[in-house]
Amino acid sequence: MSVPEPAMPARADSAAGQWAQTLIQGRRSTSPRRLGAPGPDAAQQQLILAAAAAAPDHGRILPWRLIEVPLDQRAHLGAAFAEALLERDPQASAEQLAQAAEKAQRAPWLLLALLRLGAAGSAGAEIPEHERLLATGAALQNMLLQASALGIGSSLTSGQALQSGPLRRLLGLAADERALCFVNFGHVEQARALRERPALADYFSRWAPEPGVESL
Repeated sequence: MSVPEPAMPARADSAAGQWAQTLIQGRRSTSPRRLGAPGPDAAQQQLILAAAAAAPDHGRILPWRLIEVPLDQRAHLGAAFAEALLERDPQASAEQLAQAAEKAQRAPWLLLALLRLGAAGSAGAEIPEHERLLATGAALQNMLLQASALGIGSSLTSGQALQSGPLRRLLGLAADERALCFVNFGHVEQARALRERPALADYFSRWAPEPGVESL
């Protein structure tokens, strides 16, 4: 079976290049409370999930894992949120516990992103945590961009409950797995204004040797 030639990179001034620039620069996060039904359908979900696999992955160790929490199971997640709050604050009121539990009901499609730290003796255990985290971040960004291309809103959310015992027990996380964030998808009910992007000079510089240092 012949292997197709890899596609040539799109020129920045080509239609594909312009579309990519529009997609990247136009992506924005939408709060879960502003994401309504319908969420992505089954075909769209597969496209979003497949986008993660295109991320760089040193050693091909797959340092991330995604868990879907279906709508009909959100009450269990909400109970874990409330239990986690009660562990942090035994004096939490009934209203505060209800608010914590309600957070699990937001966003039509909800995923939990996990970082695999690599247990001693496991394949790829020598790949350091920061490389695993970079790969996982790239996978998540691919998913967000794919959702945006499909016209679906998305966001990453976190919170203290992520590191709690109740959540870890509920979802059966392994000892070498760290819950990073929830990934939320749905129909944008209220779009937020596109925030001002940081200036290039705020994060880019070009290194030059100090005066008097000879070049090799």
